[in-house]
Amino acid sequence: MISDLAPSPPQVAQYRRDGYFLLEDLVSRAERDAILGRLAEYVRGDRPAPPGFGTQVEPRVARGELQADPDDPLSSLRKINGPVPGDDLLTALVTKPRLVAAMQAIMSPNLKLFRADFLMKPPFVGSAKGVHQDSPYWPIEPMDLASCWIAFDDATVTNGCLTVVPGSHLRGPLPHVSVTDDYVVPEEHYVPAELIPVEMRAGTGLVFHSLLLHGSAPNESPRPRRAVTISIMPAEARYTRDSKPEYYGICGVDVPGGV
Repeated sequence: MISDLAPSPPQVAQYRRDGYFLLEDLVSRAERDAILGRLAEYVRGDRPAPPGFGTQVEPRVARGELQADPDDPLSSLRKINGPVPGDDLLTALVTKPRLVAAMQAIMSPNLKLFRADFLMKPPFVGSAKGVHQDSPYWPIEPMDLASCWIAFDDATVTNGCLTVVPGSHLRGPLPHVSVTDDYVVPEEHYVPAELIPVEMRAGTGLVFHSLLLHGSAPNESPRPRRAVTISIMPAEARYTRDSKPEYYGICGVDVPGGV
């Protein structure tokens, strides 16, 4: 039963207090290798891409300032928009029972997928992601979603692991401004020294609140720092724009007026 896989009370308490907690050994090496191989097939054109699949090239590669590895189809990419439910491997990933149990414990028995994106950060190429909150980007209210950021490689300070400000989700939404290639919270709204790195072994998931301040440094190492971020919302949440998309139902029931 999913309830048997629920996070511990201390993990849930850490989420409420700090805005995040870790799920160790969430995704196996075999699962990670299979998913990365599938993504490479899509990028090379060896397999027809399902609806919703898209890629974002690293800005410095796109501008011709850096060269990617010509033998690695993923080495020029910053982001891959995940094709769920169009791909069986990726759908299995977002519906893993332990992940679902964690999200139910902190949100609702009724869950829908907001997004599933791969964040690639190639060696010596992967760019920084400035400090931000997720919910101000998103047309979902209340701002009480959660993401699970799963490391597909060991994530360290040198290859651009996530950095977070513990407890910052309790401050509510903060102002964001557009800068070159990014959308960030100005430093007058937080203290940079508050940021702490969250180094993670490959296969570990970091569950965090959609208002947690977080970012990542560039990858200045010879090792990739690939990850997937799976963002989930209660089915009771509301879409705040016109033409609401059809969100993939993970578990539970549809809620009238909800996403």
